[in-house]
Amino acid sequence: MSEVETGPQSEEKAREKTLGALLRNESDVAYRRRVRTMLRYLDPQPGQTILDCGTGMGFYPRAITRLYPETRVLGIDVDRRALAFARAHVAGQALVLFADVSRIPLADESVDSVIMSEVLEHLRDEATALAEVWRVLKPGGKLAVTVPSRDYPWWYDPINRLSMAIRRRPIRRGPFAGIWANHERLYTAEALRQVLRSAGYALGPVEQLTHYCFPGTQTIVYTIGKGLIERNLLPKAVSRSVHRFDGEANRNSPMNPFNWALALFHRIDRLNEDAERLARKRTFVNLAVLATKG
Repeated sequence: MSEVETGPQSEEKAREKTLGALLRNESDVAYRRRVRTMLRYLDPQPGQTILDCGTGMGFYPRAITRLYPETRVLGIDVDRRALAFARAHVAGQALVLFADVSRIPLADESVDSVIMSEVLEHLRDEATALAEVWRVLKPGGKLAVTVPSRDYPWWYDPINRLSMAIRRRPIRRGPFAGIWANHERLYTAEALRQVLRSAGYALGPVEQLTHYCFPGTQTIVYTIGKGLIERNLLPKAVSRSVHRFDGEANRNSPMNPFNWALALFHRIDRLNEDAERLARKRTFVNLAVLATKG
């Protein structure tokens, strides 16, 4: 008779199973990699307080409280519509507030870790926001950051690549804004290092995330898919297969054609596990780095 696994190893396997279910419906493979990278950087511990800046619809608070129930999670954002969704889906698990990252309503040195995933590019004043994060972080606290890469693969957002080639400028507004949607800038690795070091943070290595993906992922997921979901134009049975927050409700039935599409997207994403192949690439969707308050 085989022994039942116990201890940290079995807990990690259980977390991975839960995370896989939470991310089951995620067709943006770049988002999947950001989530996993942020959790790896944070390595949440019991009793810690984690702040998610730019929480949006609240996926990080939901995921962290499910995976690490002994942590406390707070999310802030200025998008009231997204916050309404977040409150409905993390009620009783995490607190989400209307607040600007440049004026965080927390005491000095009150949080252990901060997430800023796809936030800095939206800010005109990066320095003020990073100073606020520094203020609320405890000494030695972690800041986990991702930003969109200026050198992104053409197949992730071909519409903006075409716009840059023809118009010499990106599309920043409207349904086809893509990776540039409402962004002040995209980043090079050096630009990301510079803004964080200028704010006083010690940095780990900058990682490049997601080279391979299904062509037109940005348009398929955010222009088409997100629009249909937000307008409730999809039948509930379909929504359970594609909505970011319904991953656990998707039983992964092989009879569901939307699951075939997800399987294709995820199979292509496996190419991003090949470190030797990736070492020869120069275009990636995201940059990620773990910063620390000294």
